Amino acid sequence: MRLILLGPPGAGKGTQAQRLVEKYGIPQLSTGDMLRAAVKAGAPIGLKAKAIMDSGSLVPDEIVVDIIAQRVEQPDARRGFILDGFPRTVAQAEALDKILAEKNHKLEAAIELEVDAEKLVDRIIRRAEEHKAAGEPARKDDDPAVFKTRLDAYRRDTAAVTPYYQAKGILHRVDGMASIDSVANAIDAIVERLERV
Repeated sequence: MRLILLGPPGAGKGTQAQRLVEKYGIPQLSTGDMLRAAVKAGAPIGLKAKAIMDSGSLVPDEIVVDIIAQRVEQPDARRGFILDGFPRTVAQAEALDKILAEKNHKLEAAIELEVDAEKLVDRIIRRAEEHKAAGEPARKDDDPAVFKTRLDAYRRDTAAVTPYYQAKGILHRVDGMASIDSVANAIDAIVERLERV
């Protein structure tokens, strides 16, 4: 099963992806996590991406596509994966199609978590407060000003990915403002229908 979770920053893609990992035993490929790991490791690609990520801007396609192409080659991703945070642009979506076609694979579904963008800011502020309460540093991109930059970038670039997958007939929409369990149940229903096909 190869899935993409779509939606703006803070929509809950990471939470739902983690649950799918546990349920289906396929890895979550989060470009954000992969880039943060590359930054932490001091890898050249990570150093290049760090300044861009800290400003809230999107990392250039060539860097992200290269990371994804390398990751889907790894043994744990051969049975399937959940993409979270990629593709962010139509060019990335086209690059992903090419990567998968070269391996005789295809995406089964793109699942969009539909949310109220204005309420997302409150969700992000709460997430930052929870990190602080747990004694963990808040993510740099949870700063409201940086988050607004990310949201603007999403509206400008990533929102175009939804019609791309709709045109391919693999787009499914879920109410991302519902409870975590309700969103999870809606996603499970989609996955179960796909598995029966």
